[in-house]
Amino acid sequence: MIKAQALEALSGIDHGFFTRRNGVSKGIYESLNVGLGSNDDQDSVLENRRRVAASLNVDADNLVTPYQIHSARVLTVSGPFDPEQNREADALVTNTRGIAIGVLTADCGPVLFADAQHGVIGAAHAGWKGAFSGILDNTLEAMFELGARPESTVAVLGPTISSGAYEVGSEFHERFKEEDPRLCRFFKPSDRPQHFMFDLPSFIMFQLDRAGVNQVFNLGRCTYGEEDTFFSYRRTTHRREPDYGRQISAITLI
Repeated sequence: MIKAQALEALSGIDHGFFTRRNGVSKGIYESLNVGLGSNDDQDSVLENRRRVAASLNVDADNLVTPYQIHSARVLTVSGPFDPEQNREADALVTNTRGIAIGVLTADCGPVLFADAQHGVIGAAHAGWKGAFSGILDNTLEAMFELGARPESTVAVLGPTISSGAYEVGSEFHERFKEEDPRLCRFFKPSDRPQHFMFDLPSFIMFQLDRAGVNQVFNLGRCTYGEEDTFFSYRRTTHRREPDYGRQISAITLI
């Protein structure tokens, strides 16, 4: 896993931005694929999740992840989901010790939050849809409801597709322009007419700064470019592979 210095410096917090390494999956899922929604062997995925949980010193059942839908929905959790519980969301927050909350990504931005002073943590999956519709603001709001404060909150953006690998069409650019012309600064023309390169990491950092988070950091790692280290949905799409693995970013109160 990759550790963020800003989070590692906090007492009572453990975390990890896990890579695709040190798991048991094979083929295109090699090797630490934690995506239960993938077509990988489910026993392998469960073993990979057990390894992640063990790295954070929690029971495998206490590694809690949502069913991600590219939304702005946040869930406050205090333990594993009940079998019948609706777990559709793109962020989790908690103030309960002994569980790890996490999000899965394969190009989208994983953001881990911590207010060690008030004992509140969060994990958000920020793809462009979620980031555009407010997942980061909503995550912070849910943390504040548990007692966190902006001035004592740290947010770290983990491995995300970089602007040099994220080409989008003109309709994508127009959507941001219609929302706020100032958002056009996160786009640069690509080599293809009517296409742009979108800077998702900078857009996420902008939103975190705007939300008033005291400390905001970006690991600056590209999922698309670092093939040996990260899964990438876009890389898989370009290669016309049938499926792709997912890495996890998780955080826990200790």
